[in-house]
Amino acid sequence: MREPNDETQGRRPRIGSLFSGYGGLDPAVEEVFDGETVWFSEFSPAPARVFAHHWPGVPNLGDITTIDWREVEPVDVICGGFPCQDVSTVGKRAGLRPGTRSGLWARMAEAIDVLQPEWVVAENVRGLLSAAATRPTPEGDKTDGRNPTPATSETTATPDGTVRGVESDPWGLGDQPARPLRALGAGMSTSGLC
Repeated sequence: MREPNDETQGRRPRIGSLFSGYGGLDPAVEEVFDGETVWFSEFSPAPARVFAHHWPGVPNLGDITTIDWREVEPVDVICGGFPCQDVSTVGKRAGLRPGTRSGLWARMAEAIDVLQPEWVVAENVRGLLSAAATRPTPEGDKTDGRNPTPATSETTATPDGTVRGVESDPWGLGDQPARPLRALGAGMSTSGLC
């Protein structure tokens, strides 16, 4: 967690909203953090109009796939509920893969990496815990997107197999190299939130 400095002392936390829709998550985030939303990102015109009605004067950054995060005002909190269609148990279970709607998580992770907020509030469906994921591979990397090594290590695991109080879940987090990485594991390791 970042230490407060002269710039952040005495002001309300700034919030950036991703996949904003009409703003269903945002009032709760503002209430919990006693913060104010300073920008949002929504590409669909109808929900963006509703959001803008409730937060007049707050700029819409538009389509998350076109944003250069280095040019965006830093915030203390990023919140967002990225698309769930591909990780939902009632969907096709395509997972977090490039080209899927739920694969837009990578854009949220990019915003987090660049802006380095103090807090991140991510909302999604329970199916995220078990949906498959493929990490984007850097250019020239010949791997197939699966975990090259176990997600747990001997040094962090307790004798009963738990890691920092979290149960081992080889199917959910991809602890075995031969098993596919699951969405929760990709989300956490991609953004460095572990």
